[in-house]
Amino acid sequence: MFTGIITDQGVVREITGQGDILFKIGTAYDTKTIEIGASIAHNGICLTVIETGPDWYSIQASAETLNLTTMGDWKTGRKINLERALKVGDELGGHIVSGHVDGVAKVVEIRPENESVRVTFEAPAKLAKFVAAKGSVALDGVSLTVNEVSGARFGVNIIPHTQAVTSFGAYQAGDRVNMEIDMLARYVARLIEKDASA
Repeated sequence: MFTGIITDQGVVREITGQGDILFKIGTAYDTKTIEIGASIAHNGICLTVIETGPDWYSIQASAETLNLTTMGDWKTGRKINLERALKVGDELGGHIVSGHVDGVAKVVEIRPENESVRVTFEAPAKLAKFVAAKGSVALDGVSLTVNEVSGARFGVNIIPHTQAVTSFGAYQAGDRVNMEIDMLARYVARLIEKDASA
């Protein structure tokens, strides 16, 4: 489990293999504290550490993960949002995030709003019903509050700090991002579906 609070921006150093792909990730984390088998969220994707080095670690992604997330687009040199798994007693600063990506959203518009920027995304049609104004959403692993919703489109406000410490400072219209809907929204929708069919 994660909180959607990014604690490092890693860099993709190497990509090797066919089918299941191996990624070497450069990091500022103390890799001596990362155990083999540990879970780390990469742009919101929970992946397992299989090897570590002095300032890097490796992860492996299946063909399904590459197809269902933005990971198949990654190139060497790309910066990615990292978050280590939540430990009992850690501060829960964002919202509960599982690291299981539900789909890929698209950046539609970015516009300045005072010192912040307002970013409008378009969610996949199957996920749009789970997005609500003032609700939570995780985009590329970042816990965000939804400002407004119009059909499948929704807007979030990105403060300067978030722009500086996550990939949000580099997004452009047309970019794709991993989207995980709020866990509570998922279960509420399921309950409503069950009641409607009863």
